[in-house]
Amino acid sequence: MNLIALGGVIGAGLFVGSGVVIHRTGPAAVVSFLLAGVLTVLIMRMLAEMTVARPALGSFYAYAREVLGARAGFAVGWMYWYFFVIVVAVEAVAGGEILQLWLPGVPLWVLSGVLLAVLTATNLVSARSYGEFEYWFASIKVLAIACFLVVGALAVFGFWPGAHGGLANLTAHGGFAPLGVGAVLAAVVPCVAFYTGAEIVTIAAAESAEPRRAVADAMRSIILRVVAFYVGSVFVVVAVVPWNSPEIRVSPYAAVLSVLEIPAVSTVMNAIVLTAVLSCLNSALYTSSRMLFALTRNGDAPRALTRLGRDGVPRRAILAGTVVGCVSVLAAYLSPDVVFQFLVNSYGAVALFVYLAIALAQVRMRRRIEREDPGALSLRMWLFPWLSYLTIGLMAAVILAMAVLPDSRSQFWLSLATLAVVLAAYEVRRRRAPAPLATTAGP
Repeated sequence: MNLIALGGVIGAGLFVGSGVVIHRTGPAAVVSFLLAGVLTVLIMRMLAEMTVARPALGSFYAYAREVLGARAGFAVGWMYWYFFVIVVAVEAVAGGEILQLWLPGVPLWVLSGVLLAVLTATNLVSARSYGEFEYWFASIKVLAIACFLVVGALAVFGFWPGAHGGLANLTAHGGFAPLGVGAVLAAVVPCVAFYTGAEIVTIAAAESAEPRRAVADAMRSIILRVVAFYVGSVFVVVAVVPWNSPEIRVSPYAAVLSVLEIPAVSTVMNAIVLTAVLSCLNSALYTSSRMLFALTRNGDAPRALTRLGRDGVPRRAILAGTVVGCVSVLAAYLSPDVVFQFLVNSYGAVALFVYLAIALAQVRMRRRIEREDPGALSLRMWLFPWLSYLTIGLMAAVILAMAVLPDSRSQFWLSLATLAVVLAAYEVRRRRAPAPLATTAGP
């Protein structure tokens, strides 16, 4: 469970996308990642409090439905499902592109389809199968970052062969924040998106032997690791390589390894990024299926998806996500600049909408638990309620910033359109008003 939580945060964005943030911010990108990490940790702490007090199928979908109303629960559940089925397609395409470097004669859609089929098969076997694969994927990612941090520290202190050491690169090329404080704050917006995925552990907890203990342990351990891995590795990048180096924008980790003259840099990084992609694809298939299954429990999704296999696996829900992923992969092949680009932009802010709903739900849920069962609050949000209110304000500010920043404006408005479609679907569902199968609250 600890590795699932950590693996959910460490995606291909860290290994590749962080270079874009560094290029637009300078060495102060370290601060941007730190601020985004702190905000994510606060959201996860709020979610962990609710999960430990009241483990529930569907996690934050159940909490939003209970304390914010059926409409909010429906929107949170379906937005989160949509977010991860698009992630399925994005990661399948990214994995296919990496494999094409080694298999240039095979069409992209074939390679992406094979990856999707293989990981769908592992998810269909059992929840344990998903956990085993994610354990090894996450272990490889963690080991790769740990090695990178050790090598980077040796270079910074001048112990690596040929490295001059020192921190001159932090200020030698226009200063620590060469593009201004505004650029540092604006970079927090994409950085928050890099951290999405830590909440997967609360969904997986429903299938663990001790959900309360698993979530509590995972959320406590993730705090220092997020800071160490994200902030530490970005610090190594800007300390070893000049921030305005063209190589950083393409692949910051490869740029560092190249400067330190480590052999087979391209092959090593492609293998690590492929592992990160497969991990995200594996988690996306698992998470989307469990959220879709949870939606059926209140009639918010077709009841045909409720059926479980012999091992308790919601196979129909898994296949539903796979089908949508396959359609999206075909869109990437047939219309990469129109249809697929639209899909990618339409989910960009959706996870942040869900995070805001989590924060709002925690405030109300905390009040209710304090009245009904205060003993259940064995893990609490820090400095409640003021830090909770601050977190809500900061998350709202990040979402509003997406609406005005040129690089994220289209994602915000298309994601808002996604929310509008989901809310319209709720009205259709409400008029049909099927009776719920079971309550989602409680253990």
